[in-house]
Amino acid sequence: MTTPAPKGLRGVGNFIDDRFHLAKVGEKNLRKVFPNHWSFMLGEIAMYSFIILLLTGVFLTLWFNPSMQEITYEGSYERLNGVQMSEAYASTLHITFDVRGGLLMRQIHHWAALVFVAAIVAHMLRVFFTGAFRKPREINWSIGALLLVLSMTEGLFGYSLPDDLASGMGVRIFQGVLIAIPVIGTYISYFMFGGAFPGEDIIPRLYMLHILLIPGILLALIVAHIMILWFQKHTQYPGKGHTEKQVVGTPMFPAFAVKAGGFFFFTFAVIAGLSALVQVNPVHLFGPFTPTSITSGLQPDWYMGFMEGALRIFPNWFDIDVAGYSIPTGVLLPGLGSIGLLAIALLAWPWIEMWITGDRRHHNMADRPRNAPTRTGVGVAASTVYGLLWLAGSNDILSETFSINLYATTWFFRIAIFVGPVIAFIVTKRICLGLQRRDLETLEHGYESGRIEQLSSGEFIEVHRPTSEDSVHVLEAKQPVARVSAAEVDENGVEAPGNRKAMGRLRRALAHWYTKDDIPFEGAEPHREPHAVPETVAVEERSGSETPEEPVKTP
Repeated sequence: MTTPAPKGLRGVGNFIDDRFHLAKVGEKNLRKVFPNHWSFMLGEIAMYSFIILLLTGVFLTLWFNPSMQEITYEGSYERLNGVQMSEAYASTLHITFDVRGGLLMRQIHHWAALVFVAAIVAHMLRVFFTGAFRKPREINWSIGALLLVLSMTEGLFGYSLPDDLASGMGVRIFQGVLIAIPVIGTYISYFMFGGAFPGEDIIPRLYMLHILLIPGILLALIVAHIMILWFQKHTQYPGKGHTEKQVVGTPMFPAFAVKAGGFFFFTFAVIAGLSALVQVNPVHLFGPFTPTSITSGLQPDWYMGFMEGALRIFPNWFDIDVAGYSIPTGVLLPGLGSIGLLAIALLAWPWIEMWITGDRRHHNMADRPRNAPTRTGVGVAASTVYGLLWLAGSNDILSETFSINLYATTWFFRIAIFVGPVIAFIVTKRICLGLQRRDLETLEHGYESGRIEQLSSGEFIEVHRPTSEDSVHVLEAKQPVARVSAAEVDENGVEAPGNRKAMGRLRRALAHWYTKDDIPFEGAEPHREPHAVPETVAVEERSGSETPEEPVKTP
C-alpha cells in the first residue's frame, strides 16, 4: 500500500499541477532509467566539479581586485612587506592570509579546476573508445569537445589572474603566441594588453572573461549536453536484456537520485581533502611578476602541458618572411596549431569515421574497445602524442633530475613524437585482435575448467565449462564492422562516378585499412554444456589451474 503524501505537500503539488500540468511529465522523468556502470560517473564528476568551481568562484570574487595598479604591500605576509606589486597580487595575498578560509577556498577552486578538466578528458576517452559518439550522438560529442577546449582556456585565464611570477610567465607566453599571428597579431596583443607588454588592462580583461563570458558559455553548453543526453538516453554496454531499444539500469528516483547525491558529496570530499593536504599554486612563494624576472622549474597546469611541450621541441627551421611580414612558425604552429589541431580533430572525428565506414546506423549499444581495433589504436596513438608533448613540457626538469643533456631530451622528443604513436597503434591493434580471438574461442568452447577426463577410448580431454549467460550476451553483441562497398555500381554494372575520383579512391583505401583486420563472429555457436563423464573415467584436477569466477549479477 502506498503511503499518501502529507496534506501540505499534496496542496502544493495540486497548485503547481493545476497551472503547469507537470504531474505526468514529472512521473515519466522520475522513472527514467540510467545504466549501471562506473564509467558513466566520469561525466558526473565533471558536472559536480563545475558546481564547486561556481560556488568557490563566487566566494573569491568578493575579495579579489582585478587591477594592475601598482601599490606597496603592507599586509600580513611579512616576507613581501614593502614590495611593489599590483593590486591583483596584493588582493590574492589578502585572501590567502587575512580572509578566514581564504586559502582553503583558493585551493578548492584550483583543485576543482584540475579535476574538472581531468574528468572531461576521461569522460571523452570513455565515449571515444566505446564508440558512443556515433549517430545519433555526434552533436553531443561536439558539445563535449567545445567544453574541453573552453575549460582549458578558462583554466589558463584563471591561472593568470593572481599576477604572480608564475602566472606572469604564462601570460608572457600567451602574448608571444598572439604576436606570432601574421598581420593582425600585434594589433590583438595591443588590444588585449592595453599597450606594450605587460600593459595595464590584461588582468581586468581576463577577469571579465573568466567570471562572466566563458562560465556562461560553459553553463549553457553543459545544460544543452544534459538535455540532449536526457532526450537521446544513455548508451549502455552489452549484457543480458540490453538492446538497441531497451535500457537496463536504475530508475531516476529514488535509487539514481540518492546515488548521484552521495557521489556529489564524495567528489566534494576528495577535492576538499586534496585542497587541505596538497599544496597547489603557492603564489606567495613566487613573488609579484616583473617583466625582467624569471624562474626555473615552474610548470603550467597539467592540461596546458602539451602546448608547453610543443613550444619547447618545435624547431625554428621554418620561420619565413612574406611581403615584409615575419611569420615565426616555431611559435605560431605549436602555440595555436596544437590547440587548434586538438579541437578540429575532436570535432571532426565522428564525421570522419562515418565517412570512412559509411556507417549511418543508430548506435545505442557501446562497443567494447577491442571490437573496434583501428579506432582504439588511433585513440591510443593520439594519447601517446599528447603524453609525449606533456613530458616534453618538463624536459628541463627531466634533464636535471636524471642528469641528461637538455638538447638530447629535446631531440628524443622530436623523434619520439613520430615514432611513438606508430608503435602504440600497432601494439594496441595487435592486442585488440588477440583479445577478439580469445573472445571467439571462449564463446565457442567455454572456459577451461581444469578438469582432465579420460574417455573409454583412452583419450584424455579437458572439460570446458559453459560460458555464463551474461558473458554470452556480451560476446554475441559484437557487430560486424561497417564497410563501404568497394565497387558501388549501377544497374548496368558501371562504377559510380564518385568512386572513380580521387576522394572515392581515398575513401575505399581508408575503409579497407580501417576494417580489414576484424575477427568475424558470425555463425559462432556458444558452448553450452560440458562433456558428459562416463562411468569408467579417471578424473584429475589440473595443478595450478584456477576456475574463473562467475560475473556478479545485480538486480
